[in-house]
Amino acid sequence: MNFVGLPRLATSMPRPRLRRSDPPTDTAGALLWVGAALVGAATAGFLSRGSSGRPLLGYRPFSRSTAAQKVAWGSALLSASVLTDAGLEHFRGNYFNRAMYIAPAAASVSIVAALGKGNISVRRFALAAVAGVGVVGLGFHLYNILKRPGGISWHNLFYAAPFGAPGALVLSGVFGLQALSLEEPGAAGPDRTRARRLGLFTTSAIVGTVGEVALLHFRGAFQNPAMLLPVTIPPAAAAALAAAVARPSRQRETLARSLLGAMAVMGVAGVGFHAFGVGRNMGGWRNWTQNIVVGPPLSAPPSFAGLALAGLAALTLLPEARRR
Repeated sequence: MNFVGLPRLATSMPRPRLRRSDPPTDTAGALLWVGAALVGAATAGFLSRGSSGRPLLGYRPFSRSTAAQKVAWGSALLSASVLTDAGLEHFRGNYFNRAMYIAPAAASVSIVAALGKGNISVRRFALAAVAGVGVVGLGFHLYNILKRPGGISWHNLFYAAPFGAPGALVLSGVFGLQALSLEEPGAAGPDRTRARRLGLFTTSAIVGTVGEVALLHFRGAFQNPAMLLPVTIPPAAAAALAAAVARPSRQRETLARSLLGAMAVMGVAGVGFHAFGVGRNMGGWRNWTQNIVVGPPLSAPPSFAGLALAGLAALTLLPEARRR
């Protein structure tokens, strides 16, 4: 057989056009978009306070205890995690559904509402809307799983849209509302009931987050022993927090505070572990524009630090309740 004409035939064939379902190629552009949104949202929060301590742009600094600040920063950390993670993950899906733009936008709004300036009623409405977007997102992700062949199966839970991911927006909105309830002038002072409500909600949030992490780390076969840390330290911290707010004592509070601190450190260190996982892909960090999309998400671990801040805020309220 004569194969002389094959190379000419191959070069004369038209190149396929990129379709919306094809994998994206301009990862650097997506990273710049996500980074710009994150920097803009963070700047709006930090500009809320001047170097002299005077409020800027009509912003009133936190007027309540440090618990409000901890909850607000916990909400902002969760939103920042959603902003960067959803921005990249949805970009990997080429924003096939235009509703995929809503999650990063809602996360940016949540950061500004939790840390920024302005009327408390407007910020409360914005945070409630963010929580609502998260609830709708849970429905979208569940639909994405159910429409695949096999429905709810291990394969679809592993590789379809992560079911629990939009829950971070729900948590961010609820924690932001909790921070506003402490910041608002004339609000009821912090007491044991408020601490118990915040602590138990944070406990349930930690348990849900651990379930999502356990599923994805199980997909990775726990090939690195460090992958066991996010499924061991946070459950212990959640149990200690629940015990401390249910039956407060100095010993229980100390134990819960120590475990929550360890969980926060683990969340920050997790970025390094995930960066190591990205570097293990073909080409390493030299091929970062591809590997940062397909590797473990760099922005996911800090969500544990955000939850730890919310738990520490609940513990901060307990001594105040005892002094009343």
